[in-house]
Amino acid sequence: MTYRTRNIAIAVGLALVAMLLTLFYVVNYRRSVQNGQSMTDVYVMTRDLPAGTPGGTVAASLHSIAVPKRAVEPGAISSPSQVAALVLSQPLYKGDQVTLRRFTSVTAEGISGQLKTVWRAIQVAGDPNQLLAGTIKAGDHVDLLANFHEPGGQLVSRIELRNIQVLQAPNAPSGGVGGSQSSAILMVSDTQVQRLWYVVKNSDWALELRPALGAVDRPDVSANSANTLTESSTK
Repeated sequence: MTYRTRNIAIAVGLALVAMLLTLFYVVNYRRSVQNGQSMTDVYVMTRDLPAGTPGGTVAASLHSIAVPKRAVEPGAISSPSQVAALVLSQPLYKGDQVTLRRFTSVTAEGISGQLKTVWRAIQVAGDPNQLLAGTIKAGDHVDLLANFHEPGGQLVSRIELRNIQVLQAPNAPSGGVGGSQSSAILMVSDTQVQRLWYVVKNSDWALELRPALGAVDRPDVSANSANTLTESSTK
């Protein structure tokens, strides 16, 4: 083989290698483009919703559409159930893809995350005996017992509200249960709060702890001087 023939053979070989590399690149590029153009389902909003919206409301406001895989946003949900127990931490607008990045857990939202529809939180101040300080804890349920004068001057005791959830318990008293003030945060409805506030401001009152399981409420009976002195009860 002459020098010239060998050079020609080398040149042809390099051209073949370059052609194969180019072909390999084109095939792979075409495959990546095709993969990027393949469609997948995502969930988008059908209306605007503000931060703080419960996940159940968001889940009921979703619509599934097909988009190219390359257009799917990071963290996009694959089912509405993924957000049903969460809380929206950022606003969502009509047409937005729904991603987990825009949600937080209810517990992370604190007390406000536990309030829905008609429920409200109110902070009530009182002495440790009234508030069962050191006894109740967040999540417990209590009744509100009141002692006040009815029209006509008769003194009456009765349970005014039942099954109130404690959102934040009072701190345990330090050095006895004297007259030091404490406070608790209670969850009541938007109508119960009026009755609770009236009792707190116009009577002697106290919270009583309910059983954690199997609590039963008997019919309400007011206690006054007449029936307390003449009747006896063993249960």
